[in-house]
Amino acid sequence: MKRLSTADVAFPAAFEALLHEARETTASVDAPVAAIIAEVRTNGDAALCAYTARFDRLTLTPDALRITAAEIEDAAAQISPDLQAALDLAATRIAAFHRAQLPTDLQMHDDAGVTMGLRWTPLDSVGIYVPGGKAAYPSSVLMNAIPARVAGVGRIAMCVPTPGGVLNPLVLAAARRAGVSEIFRVGGAQAVAAMAYGTQSIAPVDRIVGPGNAYVAEAKRQVFGRVGIDGVAGPSEVLILADADNDPGHVAIDLLAQAEHDESAQSILITDDPGFADAVQAAVDRELPALDRHAIAAASWRDHGAIILVRDWAEAAALTDRLAPEHLQIMVADPAALFDRICHAGSAFLGRFTPEALGDYVAGPNHVLPTGRTARFASGLSIYDFLKRTTWIQADAAALGAIGPAGVALATAEGLQAHARSLSVRM
Repeated sequence: MKRLSTADVAFPAAFEALLHEARETTASVDAPVAAIIAEVRTNGDAALCAYTARFDRLTLTPDALRITAAEIEDAAAQISPDLQAALDLAATRIAAFHRAQLPTDLQMHDDAGVTMGLRWTPLDSVGIYVPGGKAAYPSSVLMNAIPARVAGVGRIAMCVPTPGGVLNPLVLAAARRAGVSEIFRVGGAQAVAAMAYGTQSIAPVDRIVGPGNAYVAEAKRQVFGRVGIDGVAGPSEVLILADADNDPGHVAIDLLAQAEHDESAQSILITDDPGFADAVQAAVDRELPALDRHAIAAASWRDHGAIILVRDWAEAAALTDRLAPEHLQIMVADPAALFDRICHAGSAFLGRFTPEALGDYVAGPNHVLPTGRTARFASGLSIYDFLKRTTWIQADAAALGAIGPAGVALATAEGLQAHARSLSVRM
């Protein structure tokens, strides 16, 4: 891991290198993903079955692509009461937070006599991608499906890979709890292509959401325009701003909680105390061997982790905005005051008792967030990803007479005669 200090003369160059470190790129998968998409567009279900056999070691016929209602019920029945209660709590809280985001329609009548408005309507259909490789994430099912359901989306289809034919009971139980019954055992770029263009078994959708590996991310990028997407997600990341009043072990495990996602994940600590930095680094070394995914977390921390020493929290706020992290934990005496000085973060977690993992599962706000510094211009998944806006205008003869001449003048200046006449013939 890297150890940087703003007091060092070499800090600006070192920090710039950290900012632009390439943790994962889709460049090498552009061509194979394009080939997969083309094959699915041409051969539909047959291509899905062939790719599932190749990548997931599962031989399927087209009639077995969809997971049956009985399989979903059987999976849900396997979940312990405690886990079912946890799913219910998480789902209830996620629904409540996203329901509070529902916007209201707008209507206004101005002095010229024109009535204008804005109307919100849900998308007709949404496709959800759920990872099934190094880790399966039931929480992602809830975070993607529940906002769509709250928004009023009529059809939600879900694709999840089942390597070796193994179904994850908790993933299916989460889908059932979120009201998703159209589920396909298809993963990778081929699943994205199927949801975007449709096959004999999978009807196309209007928007695709959900995280995935480099192939999934690149496939979403390539089908964008045909369908909407939530974004092209990269490796996960956390930035922790912590003072010396914290328990070093708490901060260490929070850093490792992000590192255990995959080798390309990034965990960064910013602190103003060198001794605390040393203590956290030592705590990370102690905690790592006990993790089931210690090899993954160790690679992430070794290759992409960083501890940055700052002279004050104003420096920390400025560095945070440049990093624009996916997750931001603020563990200082007055976290709200420091958060007020920061503009760019996917989601923020304020205080010593608000680890990022709370937001991953049960807090309520969405855990699908912008990565790779895209929080500078992008936001996390929300109710708005499943709604669209339609503006409308209504004018009578008097209103047209009041503002129409200005429209005629502008249309004429642009050389658009029919536009000008469309207004003038009515006045």
